[in-house]
Amino acid sequence: MPPDEQPTFRALADPTRRDILRHLAQTDMTIAEVAQNFDMTRAAIKKHLTVLSDGGLITVEARGRERVNALNKDGFGPIFDWFSYFDQFWDTRLSDLKTAIEKDTSND
Repeated sequence: MPPDEQPTFRALADPTRRDILRHLAQTDMTIAEVAQNFDMTRAAIKKHLTVLSDGGLITVEARGRERVNALNKDGFGPIFDWFSYFDQFWDTRLSDLKTAIEKDTSND
């Protein structure tokens, strides 16, 4: 995996961060709003949000004194690319297997 994809997959590795992404998929939230959904400190939530931001999965915008977190749809590109590669890989392998089986059964 190229080094630039590493932060994205690191961000997805933690179940709490995946849950945060689910919440942010519903609406943009401040740190305090995100923290209300979890049994952990705001500081812990802030660390998770930093990892998600470093992974490019969320954006953080300053609005007055608050920092609002939102999903970054473009940040999911490396994930889609990675899965697409293996989707195509398995499609090709299964197609080759089907061809081989059909060839073998037609020779009987």
